Amino acid sequence: MSLRDLAYQEAPNPWFSWDYIRTNSSTILDALGEHVTLTAEAVALAAVVAIPLGVVAYWYRPLSGPILVTSGVLYTIPSLALLAFIAPAVGPTKSTSVLIGLVLYALLLIVRNTLAGLNQVPRDVQDAATGMGYGRWSRLLRVDLPLALPGILTGLRLATVSTVALVTIGGLIGKGGLGNLILGGFRNNFFKAEITTGAILCVLLGLVLDLLLIGTGRVLTPWTRRAR
Repeated sequence: MSLRDLAYQEAPNPWFSWDYIRTNSSTILDALGEHVTLTAEAVALAAVVAIPLGVVAYWYRPLSGPILVTSGVLYTIPSLALLAFIAPAVGPTKSTSVLIGLVLYALLLIVRNTLAGLNQVPRDVQDAATGMGYGRWSRLLRVDLPLALPGILTGLRLATVSTVALVTIGGLIGKGGLGNLILGGFRNNFFKAEITTGAILCVLLGLVLDLLLIGTGRVLTPWTRRAR
């Protein structure tokens, strides 16, 4: 065994280190900011596409099957394989490559829960709205979507937590937020403190965002608390 190997084995390599965090605080904050940005952009773009698709599937029942199947097929593609297809076409070092994949994965979760929420709107409420002169669009905006909001928010919660985890895959091309720390730790002679810091922050970010969406849902849907 060489002297270099002996020195590496004897060097301290704790799973957690405050010294590492203090020394690399700017790098950690940059990675966290990138992770939050990618997550927010992906979920927002997915919602812009998926919620209208859910409405289309609700209005035109024959289309619900193809919409759900297509989004389901996209969801089943392995993340590494999808990144391998997208990155060469868009750019192997661009965050857009990661963003496209994240949006595609989030579609199914939001579409399915939007459709489920709309299906749970009471029929008598819809009939009453129609009897009061509401057209299709006015009923959708004033009755159906507000009452389907719990289901839509559930889809957004699932998509957000899933996206937080999937962003780390982008570390393979240097655009993975906290995934850059995790992957960098493995590449840097299994630097445990770097791996643990990235992993813990990733878990905490998912929990914080989920709690924020739960709180938002409680504020926007007070009738669900009264129903309980």
